[in-house]
Amino acid sequence: MTTAVIVQARMGSSRLPGKVMEEIEGRPVLAHVLDRCRAIKGCDKVVCAVPDAEDNKPLHAVARGCGADVFCGSEQDVLGRYLGAAKTAGADVIMRVTSDCPLIDPETCGAVLALRESEHADYAANNMPRSFPHGLDCEAFTAAALAEADASTHDPYDREHVTPWLRRAPHLRRANLSLGNPSLEEHRWTLDYPEDLEFVRAVFAALPQGSAGAMADVLKVIAAHPEIADINAMRRQPA
Repeated sequence: MTTAVIVQARMGSSRLPGKVMEEIEGRPVLAHVLDRCRAIKGCDKVVCAVPDAEDNKPLHAVARGCGADVFCGSEQDVLGRYLGAAKTAGADVIMRVTSDCPLIDPETCGAVLALRESEHADYAANNMPRSFPHGLDCEAFTAAALAEADASTHDPYDREHVTPWLRRAPHLRRANLSLGNPSLEEHRWTLDYPEDLEFVRAVFAALPQGSAGAMADVLKVIAAHPEIADINAMRRQPA
């Protein structure tokens, strides 16, 4: 049984162009994401799934430098890109992570993988409903379920966002990892706006030397420095 963590990445972004190549502590955002994905318990391979357009070539070198494989596919049909990456990796189970989450927590991701396995679920996540900070989202699903989604939906929204069909198909078995603490969902740790990048850079700078930057570590930083959370407070989703 092979588990591949597939990270979708692209250079284009309407709100923060080139965000995955912005530097945090001297390294690209994408490198931080891929390194954290390699640390996920239960992960056998990490694949960076990028659009096949020429302007995405800089992502290839970053991915390979982090020990990740690279798969190129359609920019708009991200579901198809994931399926192609999964087939190339020989994956039986896929974990989906997006490249704009440099604080993605390997422990949380590992727990979602373990939950999917223990529940014999076709699909598992940690945001149905959300109880983790926005930016720690991850999803795990079987390759068989992904192939079924690919064959079952031609809706552009489903194809772009990969998993909506998996989240609503009535016959699939689903599981959700919950913290039981809804207040944590108010935290915003993802990259969409310049303020988000400033926030993440401030978090990394404030982490103790040697810290892995796990969710608990970041929460301690924010508790000690509430002014950091204020940096992108205006971008938080309303409750």
